[in-house]
Amino acid sequence: MSEQIDQRKNERIYVHPVTSYREMGIFIDIPWQIYENDPMWVPPLRLERRLHFSKFNPFFEHAEWQAWVAYKGNQAIGRISAQVDTLHRQRYGADTGHFGSLECINDTEVFAALMHTAERWLTERGTRHVSGPFNLSINQECGILVEGFDTPPVVMMPHSPRWYGPLLEQCGYRPAKDLLAYWVAVDYEPPEVMRRVVQKFSKQIKLRTLRRDKFGEEMEILRDIFNDAWSENWGFVPFTQAEFAELGNSLRWLVPSEYIQIAEVEDVPVAFMAVLPNLNEIFAQLNGKLFPTGWLQLIKQLKSHAIRTARIPLMGVRKQFHHTPLGMALAFMVIDAPRQAGLARGIKEVEMSWILEDNKAMRSILESIGSKEYKRYRLYEKTL
Repeated sequence: MSEQIDQRKNERIYVHPVTSYREMGIFIDIPWQIYENDPMWVPPLRLERRLHFSKFNPFFEHAEWQAWVAYKGNQAIGRISAQVDTLHRQRYGADTGHFGSLECINDTEVFAALMHTAERWLTERGTRHVSGPFNLSINQECGILVEGFDTPPVVMMPHSPRWYGPLLEQCGYRPAKDLLAYWVAVDYEPPEVMRRVVQKFSKQIKLRTLRRDKFGEEMEILRDIFNDAWSENWGFVPFTQAEFAELGNSLRWLVPSEYIQIAEVEDVPVAFMAVLPNLNEIFAQLNGKLFPTGWLQLIKQLKSHAIRTARIPLMGVRKQFHHTPLGMALAFMVIDAPRQAGLARGIKEVEMSWILEDNKAMRSILESIGSKEYKRYRLYEKTL
């Protein structure tokens, strides 16, 4: 059922559920209107967004969701989604729910209408504590940009107008957690403490790159390390096997093997880091279209090493090594190992994201190599 909000100058404002292929296309296209005059926004690939919101996304194996579009008259002016994730409820309680995919013009009334619609759907499913935005989970894009509007987002990171945070707070939401993005030059000089720690444990740690001939097995190793490493972090929800396999397959031919470094202790994998070329450098030129010629441009720039920046989206050190000197050495080594490979491929700078604001250990490591916090994202929460 659509929810009518008001009627002014013969233009109704209403929020309508997405129930068809055509309506999903409208839902996907709304950011083009919101960011029309924002030179920092990078259009996503429409085809990728279709797949992300389709039944083929393994997230939906353990989650229920609904999407809506807000209209004024016949014009789409905003969107939102609501999700109930079974895995999240197993860890944090049966009364939790999320909102996400939030995009809206700078209009208090329309924004409130979208939030109210999502909240009502969540309430009908037993939600009392709602948080977000998650697009669609904490293992995907999440948060609202609150600092760092003057630079474009890197691949698989969100971008937001300045008005989202204030409008959320007007709707009764409060900040729940800040997520940080750090920026570092690849040709940094390793600090003395880093060299000493690595030298001390270098004989105990063996580094290797991803084995493409055993790709499925390698993905399971990385998933197991990641889920263990992050298991006590705020908001953690484990990657399922299907989710991590889907992520790996989507990036398999875009990421060089040497960009994924695995550290072993006594021949057992215990830490890893993955570097992803910043595909947004290419996507910014495609306006969301991979066909008919966008895919050729993508392949050409990847082969010519034209991309100059990258992102580190995944990293983990097994929990048993946290807060130990060996754990610090593992972190230093997997962070430093891909540097030469990146430099050889023309990478100049890297974003490390995201980092929980209260993850002092990781922030200290990053700052020791000259990395600077340059973007801040915020998650919000509300009791219904």
